[in-house]
Amino acid sequence: MALVEAFRNRWLSKSKFQVEVAYARPDRQLILRCRADTSMRLKDVIESSGILRIFPEIDISTARVGVYGHLRSIEDRVSEGDRIQIYRPLQIDPKESRRRRAAARKKSS
Repeated sequence: MALVEAFRNRWLSKSKFQVEVAYARPDRQLILRCRADTSMRLKDVIESSGILRIFPEIDISTARVGVYGHLRSIEDRVSEGDRIQIYRPLQIDPKESRRRRAAARKKSS
C-alpha cells in the first residue's frame, strides 16, 4: 500500500498537471488526457501520450500543431490545461477549393 501511495504522490505532485492531446481524421477522432510538467515541450507530450502508436500516419517531424486552435512550434513548452491539437495536412489548397465552388455555382446558374 505504501508503494501505491508513494507512486500517487509522485504522479500527482504539484509540478505535474493535466493536458490533452487531440487528433482527428474524417472517420475517427481522439482526445487523450495525460500528465505533463513545465519542463516538457509539446513534442514530448505528444510522444508520451501514445497517440503516435494509435495513428501511425502522424509524422511528428512535419505535422503542424496548435494549442486551442493557435498554431505553435513543436518545441514550445506545455502549460497547464493545454489541449495540444495535431493537424492533418491539407488535401487541397483553400483558395483552389473556393475557385472550384465558384466555378460550379457559375455553371449551375
